[in-house]
Parts: sequence; C-alpha cells; structure tokens
Amino acid sequence: MDAACELAGGTPWAEPLSTGTSLAFVVAGAAIVVAALRARRGTPSGPPLPDGAAARSLRVAFGILVALVGAGSVVQHGPSPSWNPVVHDPPLLGALALVAADAVADLTGRRLRTWWWLAPTLLGVPLAAASPTASTAAQVVAATVAVGASALRAWRRPAVRRRTVAALALLAVGGGVGTLSRPGWPLCDAGGPLGVTLQGHAVWHVLAAAALWLLAPTLGTRTTS
Repeated sequence: MDAACELAGGTPWAEPLSTGTSLAFVVAGAAIVVAALRARRGTPSGPPLPDGAAARSLRVAFGILVALVGAGSVVQHGPSPSWNPVVHDPPLLGALALVAADAVADLTGRRLRTWWWLAPTLLGVPLAAASPTASTAAQVVAATVAVGASALRAWRRPAVRRRTVAALALLAVGGGVGTLSRPGWPLCDAGGPLGVTLQGHAVWHVLAAAALWLLAPTLGTRTTS
C-alpha cells in the first residue's frame, strides 16, 4: 500500500485500480460532449437558453476538460512520471474554474467570459511544472469557490437545483470515502475497527466523474427563478 492505501501494481501500472477508474472521467467527458452537440434550444431542467449555442460550446469545453482530467489521472496513477502534475492538474483546475465562473456569472447576471476559466487552465501548466504544491493549493481554492457558488446557485435557481444537489451529494460521498480510506482511518486498515481495506481513491474517481456528468447540463442555463 502507498500513502493513499492504494493496491500497488507493477510497472507501468503503479496503482492499477486508480489507473483503471481514471477512465471514468474520459467516459464522462465524452458523454458530456456528445450530449452537448446533440442539444437543441432548451433543456429538460428549464426554459430555452438565452444563448443556446454559447451554452453548448461551454458544455463541450467542459466535457473536453473532464476527459483530459481522466487522461492526466491515468498518467499520474499509471506510469507516474515526475512531470505528471503538468498533465493532471491544469484540466482539473480549468474544469473547477469553469463551474465556478458559470455559477458566478448566473448569480450576478453577467455574461460569462471565456478567459474566466481558460486563463486558469493555461496558467495551471507552468504552475504545476514549477510547484505541484502550489498547483494543489490553487485547485483547493477553485474547488471551494465552485462548490460554494454552485450550492448558492442551486438554492436560488430551482431549474438547476436537483442536478446540482445530486452532484454535490456524490462529491460529498466520494470525498468521505476517500478520507476514510487514508492511512490511519478505518477503511484503510483491515486490522482496524471496521476490518476493511477499501480502495477509496478509485471510488472517488467513479463518483466524481458521475457528479461532473450530472452537473454538465446545468452549465450555461440562465433562469430568473
């Protein structure tokens, strides 16, 4: 077991379960892109979008970022080269920034600008190369804003509430499982009080990918109630 209580494998699959479940993001990203390209004006969760083309483009971009998160995660958990943060961190930072930017734009009634999420994505490359620690800190900040803004948006916008709450619930469960399966926690110790050794990070991958897929149709939605 490594620091994440992950089942160890051989080269090039250092962490086989986390490597395999990383593909859940690739599948989710592809599904998001396909759904966005097929979408017409209006969504099942709300009235016609004020700018359907812009909303579809936003969702396509989000789907691509989600798929890249999966590809980067395969590199990180599989061969795990020293430069793996450069391919893993930027798309994750970008996806979080996109969710945060879209929620803030909706809540403030402002038009979403592409650079609001594209700039963090691009800046994430040199940041990850220079300091993986700083890159992780940037992701934490972006995630905090994305979750907070999305929760507030769900409270104010009934049209996106169900999907947003369900997505946040999946993330909460996944995060809880991931925490409980860290070294010293019950789900990481077969000899502990619960007698379980769970591959928590692999579970997190699947639930997080499902949450992003579930959240994607809310992106670009603009309603007044």
